[in-house]
Amino acid sequence: MALAVRTPRFQPRPASISAPATPASNSLAAAAAANARPRTCAGAAVRASPFTEATSSSRYLRDAWSYATDCSSNSASRSSDAAAAAAALGRRDDEIALQLPELQRLLDALRASRRRGAEGGGGGGRGPGRVALVGTGPGDPELLTLKAVRAIEAADLVLYDRLVSNDVLDLVGEGSRLLYVGKTAGYHSRTQEEIHELLLSFAEAGANVVRLKGGDPLVFGRGGEEMDFLQQQGIKVEIIPGITSASGIAAELGIPLTHRGVATRNGGTDPLYVAGNAADPDTTLVVYMGLSTLASLAPKLMKHGLPPDTPAVAVERGTTPQQRMVFALLKDLVDEVKSADLVSPTLIIIGKVVSLSPFWVESSEHDALKIESSYASEAR
Repeated sequence: MALAVRTPRFQPRPASISAPATPASNSLAAAAAANARPRTCAGAAVRASPFTEATSSSRYLRDAWSYATDCSSNSASRSSDAAAAAAALGRRDDEIALQLPELQRLLDALRASRRRGAEGGGGGGRGPGRVALVGTGPGDPELLTLKAVRAIEAADLVLYDRLVSNDVLDLVGEGSRLLYVGKTAGYHSRTQEEIHELLLSFAEAGANVVRLKGGDPLVFGRGGEEMDFLQQQGIKVEIIPGITSASGIAAELGIPLTHRGVATRNGGTDPLYVAGNAADPDTTLVVYMGLSTLASLAPKLMKHGLPPDTPAVAVERGTTPQQRMVFALLKDLVDEVKSADLVSPTLIIIGKVVSLSPFWVESSEHDALKIESSYASEAR
């Protein structure tokens, strides 16, 4: 069978889509102006891969600011060459050491700006920055959400993974700084703990930090770990979903993931068929359009071995201004959903991971937390 090659469809995004700069981002840009570094040097890089490989030239062009003060100087060239050589030999500590002075200078500039704002009075002082965990999908920038594009454009610092495509990285604003934190088999440019500390340090200094991940940040992306760590430190975290690869690539190839009469269940036509692994307490079960069958499905799951105290949530009209959520233990979910009078469309998520949501609150044996909307939690 012949290999089908996809014709690129991406065209530069019209300038009118650009989000207006916020006062905070303007002041951060001004604060770091003294230490501003070119994001790339002159010259085009040949890209054999659409992604950022550990030793790809495009990576060192993007991250040149973190190695030296002047992209055109011999010193800068030597620093980037030394970093590439260190990566090629797997000497990550040497590569990190080359970046530390410039990272520290940027942190110092941001902290100084924050102090000046606080000392100026009149409400000019800013609190900590924020972190957005942004999913970039399988690689095509046209599959980004508008929310993702706006977050990328407004970022002061972008920490990006290997599987964020070069075309997506081209959307990062000229005033932003990029830092590669990707991982490949046998070479991790940063450990997960080091990534946590970078996110925390720059957010605490007042920066608007974007963490770019391929696919969706909460699907095999360790986004949950980063969210949990930052929230425990008092940092506001926003999750911006991306199209996960299974959906994006299947759509690109015209493969329906569900299709009547072709993709079938072992249960045949039984809408309440529960496969053996669906009642596994260590898996996550997501039920589409399950509101009408929930009263029968929940007891069947428990009968097949799913613990009654498994966390669960039912979400009506998710992500819209009319969103309503009901969190409950599995054994209480049916009653709580009826009490809240949820309507279709409602998505149901059942599994231990539900308790990791910042909206989850441990309930007693007889009471479950009910949240009228995602915005109501802001007032707590």
